[in-house]
Amino acid sequence: MSSMSFHGLIAHFFLMLKNTALSGDSTVCPCFQVMAIMSKAAVNIWALTFVWVELVWVNTKQYDCWFIGVIIFNSCDFSEGSDCSWFFMCLDVQEENELLMLARIFGLWLGVEWDNPARGKHDGSHEGIVYFKCRHPTGGSFVRPNKVNFGVDFLTAVNNRYVLEDGPEEDGKEQPVTIGNKPVETIGFDSVIKQQSQLSKLQEVSLRNCVVSCAGDKGTIAKACPNIRRVDLSRNLLSSWDEVLNIADQLKHLEVLNLSENKLHFPSVSPSLAGTFPALKVLVLNRTGITWAEVLRCAPGWPVLEELYLKSNDISISERPADVLQTVKLLDLSSNPLIDENQLFLIAYLPRLEQLILSDVGISSIHFPDAGTGCKTAMFPSLQYLVVNDNQISQWSFINELDKLQSLRALSCVRNPLTEGGSGPQTTRQFIIAKIGQLKTLNKCEILPEERRGAELDYRKAFGNEWKKAGGHQDPDKNRPNEEFLAAHPRYQSLCLKYGAPEDGELKTRQPFLLKNQLLTLKIKYPNQVDQKVTEKQLLGSMTIQKVKGLLSRLLKVPVSELVLSYESPKMPGREIELENDQQSLQFYSVENGDYLLVRW
Repeated sequence: MSSMSFHGLIAHFFLMLKNTALSGDSTVCPCFQVMAIMSKAAVNIWALTFVWVELVWVNTKQYDCWFIGVIIFNSCDFSEGSDCSWFFMCLDVQEENELLMLARIFGLWLGVEWDNPARGKHDGSHEGIVYFKCRHPTGGSFVRPNKVNFGVDFLTAVNNRYVLEDGPEEDGKEQPVTIGNKPVETIGFDSVIKQQSQLSKLQEVSLRNCVVSCAGDKGTIAKACPNIRRVDLSRNLLSSWDEVLNIADQLKHLEVLNLSENKLHFPSVSPSLAGTFPALKVLVLNRTGITWAEVLRCAPGWPVLEELYLKSNDISISERPADVLQTVKLLDLSSNPLIDENQLFLIAYLPRLEQLILSDVGISSIHFPDAGTGCKTAMFPSLQYLVVNDNQISQWSFINELDKLQSLRALSCVRNPLTEGGSGPQTTRQFIIAKIGQLKTLNKCEILPEERRGAELDYRKAFGNEWKKAGGHQDPDKNRPNEEFLAAHPRYQSLCLKYGAPEDGELKTRQPFLLKNQLLTLKIKYPNQVDQKVTEKQLLGSMTIQKVKGLLSRLLKVPVSELVLSYESPKMPGREIELENDQQSLQFYSVENGDYLLVRW
């Protein structure tokens, strides 16, 4: 095997035939070429080697056979001096059907890597020869070109989706449309159709699943639709970040770009700043195969980016962002199972990060080493909303640490061992509310003031005996719970300051479930009715506010709609708690024996 230029190799090939002293007629079959083109069509098509083959029938005194000459180019550069090799061999094909079998094997083949490896058959190799490489051992196939869709350019896809063909002129008259048996005049429909067909007015474009593979001719997008601000290019045939830049460079007002499920090849060096996204605020790169290093490499081109979605990319955060991603407010790292708490510390100082989505990353613990019990961490200074659904969180210590986040206001924490345990969803919700003092929303449900108060009082009561055993005391001078208790219940002391230390009567072991043990003795007052005397009633703690109003309505002969209820507790003199949710029970509001029920109308 040797190496020479393209034209020199062709000449050498025929010279060999001549020098073989071949005699008789020689029939040269039409040549065929094999070349794979880089693209993607629900698959990745890898560049194979360019092969030039000549089949020559040779009659000699020694033998009748087919000779095959094969020229292999090591790149797609077919110019003079390109890197190539050749070999020459004899094929012992004596029968016509054998030649037809050979013809079926030779020809143009494309090497394909499927998005779904179950569709493939191999890893890009055949009979020990590696033609291309796959990320999965069964992700590859060889297919004929007529089985592959190479896609269309951006503007063609836009035209196919949004441009309406002009119909025949109708003298400017509105055309009636029949609905049922009645003709309806379509006033204004012409202007709607015209607006839809004018690409220059388009601001939002959805090209999901429209087989877009390239930008097309330079400048055509900018000329046809310069005002586009939002583009969905998910599930298309884009194969390189450079092609994305060619599209975006013509959309100077682009603010939202979705590239999900395009298997993109990202540059190994930082792209030229000429290919930046000057107005881009939202970028979706879910399932694109991007790495964290590639994110940081491309990030200088996103100077005003606010939302970045990187779901399902097997990302591992390898380095801290330096002078990039500083404007990002939302970061979605869901379904990247390689991420752990130590990697999260690398993004903990993004100054404007307000929302962090960490669903299905497998995280089970977190600890902020710069903040002790009851203190706030300097990490994630702007984080307001945290999502940790579908993880392995099983310990309350994880929730305790979240109270150290100085700006946290909303949390979503479902489908974790901690929340799916035996204590029940309502109890779990109450404990989370009690443990994170500044939380306003939990699992997308607003935490109202009365729910917070009830949750904190129940939490205070539930761990009161444990607090006493650990050294807690009603007397502030003697109240010294041990470090182990404080580590498990960092907010307990602040709850005692807020509501008072739990009394011994509150901490008695619950009696068996008997009706008499569920009754609350309440004193009923009528602040606006001076002639009404204070009365005493026994009510079930499980009784809803609506049922209490019904009972009082019958006693007082006052419509239910006019009654307004609240209560006072001797433990909190001067403070009145409104019972505003008719569907909640007296127990929900932590109404206890001896409290005053205030009735107004």
